[in-house]
Amino acid sequence: MTTTEPPPPQPPQPPVSGTPPEGHGHGHGHGHSHSHGPAAPVSRHLRKVIAAVLIPFATAVVVGLVVLWPGGTPSHERTGVGFDRQTQSAKVTKVQELPCKDLSPSQTPPNGDTSTAEGQSAQSTATGTCKKATVEVASGEDKGRTFTEIIQPDSPRQLKQGQEVVVAYEPKAPEGLQYSVTDVNRKIPMALLAGIFALAVVVVGRLRGVMALVALAISFMVLTFFILPAILQGSNPLVVAVVGASAIMLIALYLCHGLTARTSVAVLGTLISLLLIGLLGSLFIGWAALTGNTDDNTGLIHGLYPSIDMSGLLLAGVIIGSLGVLDDVTVTQTSAVWELHQANPTMGWRGLYRAGIRIGRDHIASVVNTLVLAYAGAALPLLLLFSIAQSSVGTVANSELVAEEIVRTLIGSIGLVASVPVTTALAALVVSADRSSSPVGAAAGGAGGATRASRGGKGRRRKR
Repeated sequence: MTTTEPPPPQPPQPPVSGTPPEGHGHGHGHGHSHSHGPAAPVSRHLRKVIAAVLIPFATAVVVGLVVLWPGGTPSHERTGVGFDRQTQSAKVTKVQELPCKDLSPSQTPPNGDTSTAEGQSAQSTATGTCKKATVEVASGEDKGRTFTEIIQPDSPRQLKQGQEVVVAYEPKAPEGLQYSVTDVNRKIPMALLAGIFALAVVVVGRLRGVMALVALAISFMVLTFFILPAILQGSNPLVVAVVGASAIMLIALYLCHGLTARTSVAVLGTLISLLLIGLLGSLFIGWAALTGNTDDNTGLIHGLYPSIDMSGLLLAGVIIGSLGVLDDVTVTQTSAVWELHQANPTMGWRGLYRAGIRIGRDHIASVVNTLVLAYAGAALPLLLLFSIAQSSVGTVANSELVAEEIVRTLIGSIGLVASVPVTTALAALVVSADRSSSPVGAAAGGAGGATRASRGGKGRRRKR
């Protein structure tokens, strides 16, 4: 017959320095503890070192914001061209289908020539069915006023009854031609899409998602109320972009990831990468003689504000466009190194760097491809136009329109690639030099866990 006797009482053990209280460790017998929460805070010494670097930088950003802060967007006389015209909201109240020849008799191609695009369009107009839309102005001083809009059969935008549209107003034109439909009102679908995006971010990210949305709103405010008006007032676009991007970086990173040493290392890595992008951009944009004035919009800006440095504006766009991807890479690399250190506190900075850079290589491969495809997707109509013209790759790449995008992509990608080793090295040096991190305490924690495991048995079974 066997009986179970309780184990004899054990004498009290003195607490081991660095051993966590009972019930808060893992009894796995490892020589280190596993951290599943936020990274442990670094020592006061390292916090002082990081602060000594970042506080002057943050102060310089604040001073730059104060010095360059614009009083508002400078006024100018509207030209009535492109986006620089008065617009009002309106609604299509009636649509009639009529023969085009009754509405536009002058559009018949001369001698029936349809070999050109103009001739084909005129032929379609002469033989097709056009639409006569009655549009009612819904805002402004002329609210309730109606006018007619003729829609050709080959027009890319066909109006429908009840559709909300945007109309342009030209006060100097004859009364019957003062209003014209320029676009469709997309406020409702755009607002709904933005709401779905915000909901998805909050549902998945929870508090971090809310902070990310707040940071996004602040970034948009910095862009709208500082960067754009300051450039329009004649400030150097490169300086404005550096100050504005730095402000966005500080606000977004610390707001989303907390005021920690880990975030500070990511800020330093992002800052160094942005400086590299600025230097490379300034060098190659000047060397390639890129003017930044390549389409109607930039031409209009240069016409309205001749003092704006368009090549500097191009460089400013490169810096701001690269910031979002850099944030992602630097935060990921810093977090990876921190977690590696938490998993193995005995690992030196070289080991942390080698392990972190292996993670970074996978990140580089995916993000660089994403960046290139994003630019290619934005320029797809332009690339299609060159394909139609059967131009060679060299001719296409040499044109300023495409060369501008190539330089923008390559400079951003170089900065992105450089951010991985830079941030990984910074994080490895900081976390390995932390005086509060000691493998002795971790080993003691493992020993304490083993001791608790040995005391955690239910008793011995012995034969009588």
